[in-house]
Amino acid sequence: MIRTFAGALAALALSAGVATAEFPERELLGVVMWGAGGATDTVARAINPAAEAALGKPIVVLNKSGGAGAISTAYVNAAPGDGYTFLYGAENPQLHPVMGVGKLDYSNFYPVNILGRGVAVVVVPEGSKYKTFGELMDDIKANPGSVKMGSTGPGGLPSTVSALISNSAPFDVIAIPFDGEGPGLTAMLGGEVDFMPSGLSAAAEQIKAGKMRALAVVNDAPVDTLPGVPAVTETLPGMASYLPWGPFYGVFVKKDTPDDVKAKLVAAFATAAESAEFQTLMANRGNVMMNISGEEAETFLVKWQQVTAWALQDTGGAKVSPESLGIPRP
Repeated sequence: MIRTFAGALAALALSAGVATAEFPERELLGVVMWGAGGATDTVARAINPAAEAALGKPIVVLNKSGGAGAISTAYVNAAPGDGYTFLYGAENPQLHPVMGVGKLDYSNFYPVNILGRGVAVVVVPEGSKYKTFGELMDDIKANPGSVKMGSTGPGGLPSTVSALISNSAPFDVIAIPFDGEGPGLTAMLGGEVDFMPSGLSAAAEQIKAGKMRALAVVNDAPVDTLPGVPAVTETLPGMASYLPWGPFYGVFVKKDTPDDVKAKLVAAFATAAESAEFQTLMANRGNVMMNISGEEAETFLVKWQQVTAWALQDTGGAKVSPESLGIPRP
């Protein structure tokens, strides 16, 4: 009986120690949504060392691609909500319900940090007759159905930008689909299309080389990485209600993770995002730093989902109506 009582006391002491232990006690697992070498993986591995230093424990990085991010999202969602397994994710889960991929989106998770986002640009060949975004829009208005736009098909960045523009001004263009932004930009330089909306990271080298010109950044303000290039809102003020917009990168844990654990992760990644090495990488890739968490990040995620889901619906890319999912039109 004495031994049993002593054993019970020992068990209680052990459980109390676990309950009051400082997080993290051991290594963590950061699950990357996409494969090695991709944009999300690059961002994750760039911030990982600074996050390890801030947390004082190693973070094992695991690439778990598949299902446009659905496999990694489900994997983290199935893990214990203790903060030791988190997601290095991109924007894709916000579209999984509307694309019929799955039911999980970021409303099931807590945004530890939205690290940054990519910026779209509207580009033309250097020799193009369009010197400004206003001139391009004027020609599209005067000659509906004549100006050719490079695209990557419904749901891609060019078609989403096209939908956002068309909600603010006449935008009757011929969309020519290509297998990715790279092939589309190459085709544009070859004269197959007149212009193309593209991620800045895909177009940056050609812009620097003087082979193409950025007419506008799809943002509510100019960006430091493209000095002198105006924001699209200078020509189309009505687009401001849909911005900021762009592919994004973030860190997410299960929503039921304890608040004190969330707070430690938030503090660690906020510090990591301020590291000079990470900020340099983001700038070199044409990304805009955000470094936001909690309610501010959730507001961004909700607006991003509304804007993009309805852009997909309007361009025929949605498999499920956003309205049926309770996603209001922005």
